[in-house]
Amino acid sequence: MKNESDQERADRNFVELLQGARVAVTGVQVLFAFLLTVPFSTGFARMDQADRWLYYAALISAAVASICYIAPTAQHRVLFRQGRKETLVRRSNLYGIAGALALVVSMTTSTMFVIDYLFEATLAWVTAGLLAAFALWTWFGQAALDRQGEADPRDQSADGSSVSSSEDSRE
Repeated sequence: MKNESDQERADRNFVELLQGARVAVTGVQVLFAFLLTVPFSTGFARMDQADRWLYYAALISAAVASICYIAPTAQHRVLFRQGRKETLVRRSNLYGIAGALALVVSMTTSTMFVIDYLFEATLAWVTAGLLAAFALWTWFGQAALDRQGEADPRDQSADGSSVSSSEDSRE
C-alpha cells in the first residue's frame, strides 16, 4: 500500500500470515486429533509394520504442521512490543511454508494408510503420489512459476513496461 510505513507493512503482513494460518490450522488440528485416536481402534492391532510406519509418518508430520502453524502466534506473545515485527513476519512465512509441507506429508501418508488398509498397496502408492503432486503443484509449484515468470499484470505501466515498487519487493 502506498504511504505505508515499514512498521505498518509488517503489521499488515503479519495479520495476513495469521489469516492464512487460520485456514490451515483447523484442518491440521482435525487431522491430528483423528490420528491420535487411530491406535485405540480395534483394527489397529492387525496393522502390519509398513502400515504402522505410514501411521507414524502421518502422526508426526501432523504434529510438525501444528507446531509450525501455531509458532507465529506463540512467538508474537513472547516478542510483543519488542520492535521485532519484521523478523517475526519473515520467520512466520518460513513456518507457514514448513507447516504446509508437513501437512502435505500428513495428508498423503494418512490417505495412503487408509487406502492400503481398504484396498491394496499399489493403489495406495499411486493415489498418495497423485495427491502429493497435486498439493505440491497447487500450493507451491504455480506460485514458484509466478515468481520466476511473467510480471504481474498490475505491475505493467500504460506503455507495457514493467513497474515495480520497493514495497512489492519487500513483501
